[in-house]
Amino acid sequence: MKVPFLDLKAQYEPLQAELEAAVLKVLRSQCYALGEEVEMFERGFAAYCGAQYCVGLNSGTSALILALKAMGIGPGDEVLTVPQTFFATSEAINWVGAMPVFVDVDEKTRTMDPSKIEQAVNPKTKAIIPVHLYGHSADMDPILEIAGRHKLWVLEDAAQAHGAKYKGKRVGALGHAACFSFYPTKNLGACGEAGAVVTSDENLAVAVQKLRNHGGIQRYRHDLIGMNARMEAIQGAVLNIKLKHVEEWNQKRRANANRYHQLLQGARVVLPQTAEWAESVFNSYVVCSSERDRLIDHLNQNHVGSLIYYPNSLHLLDVYKSLGYRKGDLPVSERLTAEVLSLPIYPELTHEQIEYVAGVIQEEWKL
Repeated sequence: MKVPFLDLKAQYEPLQAELEAAVLKVLRSQCYALGEEVEMFERGFAAYCGAQYCVGLNSGTSALILALKAMGIGPGDEVLTVPQTFFATSEAINWVGAMPVFVDVDEKTRTMDPSKIEQAVNPKTKAIIPVHLYGHSADMDPILEIAGRHKLWVLEDAAQAHGAKYKGKRVGALGHAACFSFYPTKNLGACGEAGAVVTSDENLAVAVQKLRNHGGIQRYRHDLIGMNARMEAIQGAVLNIKLKHVEEWNQKRRANANRYHQLLQGARVVLPQTAEWAESVFNSYVVCSSERDRLIDHLNQNHVGSLIYYPNSLHLLDVYKSLGYRKGDLPVSERLTAEVLSLPIYPELTHEQIEYVAGVIQEEWKL
């Protein structure tokens, strides 16, 4: 049996007729950027997150950059975030001229450890970007409490967490704003690049709307120095269709994760944990193994796809040498980057495929 790490075709085929009709409608409308389809998605996704506003953009990276710009973050400022994430999180901080300061992650949730935040705050600190990693929310209440005391912005990086919940509330409406990616691998994926900023702060929403469109909402009126970061109409049309299915897909991801949990009991890998206050949507199912390279080889030999999210703890990248971090400074993140391995988890995965993957692991890794 072959089990690919991801199978986008399996999601596309049941929706093929509807998706193609929606794309054709956009092509015939000749409205290719922003427009009715994007506005419809913005309303729908804001409501889904429990926020008042959603601003559609061309990528999740643009969402991070423009949200920080809208918050007034710039040169001389510092922003706290985690080293266990995709590079775009810290990269966006650099793009607005600020500097990232890395806070280690919690062993259980693999998200920002609130107990490590206070020691990183200083007069230059202006914001915190907690990352809802692998579909699991960060522990937001203590993060928000610390941010409130120090008058800091809180920007959720929710790129991997569409529909995830923290204490019964969906991520995206917990901080001052949240950034989403709709890259095709996400729980809610476009047919290409797309992203959004979600917020209930009208001033932030309007600022991002201007920034995405060369600094103005009206044509040829430029109130700010912005850029071209508009969402394409085709992506809005695709996302409108897929948004109707995301809760069903998230339920299937959770069911697949539960099945892995059952079948991998007794295997010599550390299984992902879900905090009592969280409802994960399992964008990734990430196990840990001190013998990761051998495990990858074994999976490859048995035609099972896997991927490392993420192989580098960002604070140790060459590009951040000037920040002065050394190996051992953020031990939990460093250990995770050496051990994490993502298994197939997409909604269309069959019971037989999950049983096969678990069986392959149990063959060599049973305690």
